[in-house]
Amino acid sequence: MPSTTTVFLLSPANCAGKRAQILLRSRSSVFAARLAGEGAPLGEVFTFMSSLYFRGKLTYANAFGAPPGGWSGTLVMAPGMGLVRGDLTIRSNDLRAMAEVPVDPGEPRYREPLVRDARSLASALEADGRVVLLGSVATSKYIEPLTEVFGDRLLFPGAFVGRGDMSRGGLLLRCVRAGTPLEYVQVQGALLHGPRPARLRKVGR
Repeated sequence: MPSTTTVFLLSPANCAGKRAQILLRSRSSVFAARLAGEGAPLGEVFTFMSSLYFRGKLTYANAFGAPPGGWSGTLVMAPGMGLVRGDLTIRSNDLRAMAEVPVDPGEPRYREPLVRDARSLASALEADGRVVLLGSVATSKYIEPLTEVFGDRLLFPGAFVGRGDMSRGGLLLRCVRAGTPLEYVQVQGALLHGPRPARLRKVGR
């Protein structure tokens, strides 16, 4: 567990994608029925929609987060809702509402709740506290509003550069199994694009 206060921000799954539509339209899926009824944790819903990548992010953040008092070390960027805990219970109507909000820094419905919650988190962090983005840094949709608030305290795993989503998810799960977190670099001034690294070696179960 890191000694430095560390909060992970997880980029969202595609709330308007095919997997989300399965949850919203299915009448036979047990999970869809659960979402429509008592609800399910946001992290579990996003894992269904984004598979290995989000499962890796969620597992990693839960393992290595060291949040300030009153906060979770695992916060999900939920469109229209800002930063929410991964274990927050949501229902079908919540997912529909998120699907209507474009993940675009120019969209007020997305940006304003995100910046609002990011500022609250920034004020709660200790002087050496850090925020680690587990998501793409190659586009502005996450880093533009977040760097506005966190500046040089916004970090990301340097090993993410050049990797696809599934490779990132697999890498994060391996780190949890090994009990060893990745190294983080500042988003500002970092190399955000690079050659694809070698594929991860398969490991036995």
